[in-house]
Amino acid sequence: MTRREFITLLGGAAVAWPLAARAQQGERVRRLGALMSGAETDPEMQARLAGFRQGLGRFGWTDKRNIHVDYRFAAANMDRAQELARELIALKPDVLVAWATGPAVALQQQNRSIPMVFIGAEDPIGAGLITSLAHPGGNLTGTLLYEESIVGKWLAMLKEITPRLERAAALLNPKSTTGIYVQAAKAIAPSLRIELVPSFIETSADIERAIDSFAAVPNGGLLVLPDLTTALHRDLIISLAAKHQLPAVYQARFWVAAGGLMSYGADRVVASRQAAYYVDRILRGAAPADLPVEGPTRFETTLNLKTAKALGLAVPPGLLIAADEVIE
Repeated sequence: MTRREFITLLGGAAVAWPLAARAQQGERVRRLGALMSGAETDPEMQARLAGFRQGLGRFGWTDKRNIHVDYRFAAANMDRAQELARELIALKPDVLVAWATGPAVALQQQNRSIPMVFIGAEDPIGAGLITSLAHPGGNLTGTLLYEESIVGKWLAMLKEITPRLERAAALLNPKSTTGIYVQAAKAIAPSLRIELVPSFIETSADIERAIDSFAAVPNGGLLVLPDLTTALHRDLIISLAAKHQLPAVYQARFWVAAGGLMSYGADRVVASRQAAYYVDRILRGAAPADLPVEGPTRFETTLNLKTAKALGLAVPPGLLIAADEVIE
């Protein structure tokens, strides 16, 4: 835990009791509107929500006691996200919370007054959510997961575990992502002697066609970028990678826990917990424009040795040593 996190949690503990006492005396229950990027039945979404609620609790906010949260789940459908955004705004919450860029954009397009916190946004400046990280402006602030330079790490991991790698398919849905990671990958791939093959997908059928077609040419691998659609269909992607014997690198541990080969990235549950700090500050009167956008302070590498063995890959010692977690 960082010094800042410790101070934040300490401050949260200090205010928890007064808040509880005031709630029992009839204090107004505050209302949040939360638009989730994934499906309600997705265990990963539920884990992020649990982290968020835990974070709120550390600042003295407890659902059904002094705060009420209305949840909506877009399941990676941006048209549906627009409808759900209208529903949440009509409830007139004190604060809106959006997981990922797509839901944040859906809310912002229909609301410029209710304060909003985004969680794990991709390229929030390029998406038009904020004007700068230090001074967000407007009615939004929140947290990042990655900067585009992290793509170099993902591609390097692919090349390290498969030195013969010549091609990498970058999977993403252009409707739910800005494309910033593909642009970065295009710039970095030539230095690693990798041909980048952008693969635009929207449905599970698109994913199957894209991977089947890509796998027809040897010496390829998958670069699975942060994207709402790929996360929703992760079991399909992992199974297709296994079917075609394709090494793949992912951006979060939950992919590897589900059978993916390897990942490097931030913990989404921690990011959800971190967002509670912004919600607390806003409920206490702070303006989102004055709260700088921050990213994670720690990234972790996860390897699945069982998957590596099934793919016939020998994990290099350097990659094995660098791993924070090895799943066997």
